[in-house]
Amino acid sequence: MKIVAAEIDSVGNDIDYSSLTKTGDVTYYKDKVTAENAAERLAGAEVLCINKSKITTDIIEQAPDLKLICEFATGFDNVDIKACAERGIKVANVAGYSTASVTQHTFAMLFYLMESLKDYDEFVKSGEYAAQTHFSKIDIPFHELENMTWGIIGMGNIGRSVASIATTFGAHVIFYPASGRKTYTEYDGEYEMVSFDELLERSDVLSLHCPLTDKTRNLIDKVALMKMKSTAYLINVARGPVVNEDDLYEALLNEEIMGAGLDVLSVEPMKKDSPLLKIQDSKRLYITPHMAWASVEARTRCVNEVAKNIEAYKRGEDRNIVN
Repeated sequence: MKIVAAEIDSVGNDIDYSSLTKTGDVTYYKDKVTAENAAERLAGAEVLCINKSKITTDIIEQAPDLKLICEFATGFDNVDIKACAERGIKVANVAGYSTASVTQHTFAMLFYLMESLKDYDEFVKSGEYAAQTHFSKIDIPFHELENMTWGIIGMGNIGRSVASIATTFGAHVIFYPASGRKTYTEYDGEYEMVSFDELLERSDVLSLHCPLTDKTRNLIDKVALMKMKSTAYLINVARGPVVNEDDLYEALLNEEIMGAGLDVLSVEPMKKDSPLLKIQDSKRLYITPHMAWASVEARTRCVNEVAKNIEAYKRGEDRNIVN
């Protein structure tokens, strides 16, 4: 069986691909599948593995033997699902592989912001600490997470993981379901479900772990940010367009919230003229380049899960099929 694995650079060259190699005759490419290279690369291919490649009708028409598309990711909005279904092409994703990695990064971002770690690190490295007579430096106040209210939007695998650790730190967890539905019985008595407005008004930390849908696009906009505490921190490790970046820039500029940590942006890589680049104070804004998902362990799990999806397909089984 011929398999094409594209965008290997996006998964990483430091990962062991042996589990995938064993599934068939695999050809690896560093870059994306496009309309221009599809005919050549997908000739005779039964399985295509991708990450961010846009699989359009044009590409599908150039791959007459294609039967399965495997995402090196949880999301599958880069694939024309309807067109695939019409052609009998199954699409499989990988869920849950990055939960530990994204959870860890959520707290890393918060503590970097909340404890002004960049400033303190630079104070030591500059030699200023060695030059002073006092044993400590405490002129940038920080607070304990214990007894704070941690709000979560999206109580899936990652949201639940963050909630569990936040509780361990002594925070009180409240949440608003990304679906907006009024009942969430699986968490009755464990975490407090609140309305969106109440979540905004009460949260000392608000972290986003929801999918991008019509309900969540621009969910955190000017109106929402104005309802948040001026001492609150916003962490987005979900999808960039959940936050309106122009409105966030204004909110940070006007000190409507204390700070924000973003691992995802509306356009990736970020625009060269993004207003967020104007904020250079790392106590106010901390941006990482969409890497929260990418621990070595998470990427290894991702590749191994894709291999399992292919092996299941070969046995005539549907595993993680989304259409």
